[in-house]
Amino acid sequence: MPPRRPDPEKLRAALDAQLVALDQPAYDGPAAALPGALVEAVLTAYDRGLEPERDAARQAVRHLLDRLATTAPGRTVEVRVPPYAAAQVIEGPRHTRGTPPNVVEMSPRTWIELAVGRRGWGEAVAEGAVAASGARADLSAHLPLA
Repeated sequence: MPPRRPDPEKLRAALDAQLVALDQPAYDGPAAALPGALVEAVLTAYDRGLEPERDAARQAVRHLLDRLATTAPGRTVEVRVPPYAAAQVIEGPRHTRGTPPNVVEMSPRTWIELAVGRRGWGEAVAEGAVAASGARADLSAHLPLA
């Protein structure tokens, strides 16, 4: 299944809402840079000790999960970032029913930090910020996203 194509208007609305919450001006850059700007705005909210706007966090998580699905296609590992999204990634034996044998679950903040390289996989697992079960539930070879 190809990654979702986010609606640029929804991305811009989520980004602008996050920027307003951060007391920053609305986004005036190119549409192609919207997802990256949104991820940065959500990280800025976390850095300031704020909870990001719900839609902004959801869009950022989905964007980064879609990038992972593009760089590591497959259906062997289910990556869950509740309450926003989940994706099946990495080639190998396919799961079809019940609970997948390879599951990775984490918070939205942890996922975004891992995806952009602010946090290392081993560190996040050791701290308990990532719950990973299954022989193939190691994303370290795929993170940070290029």
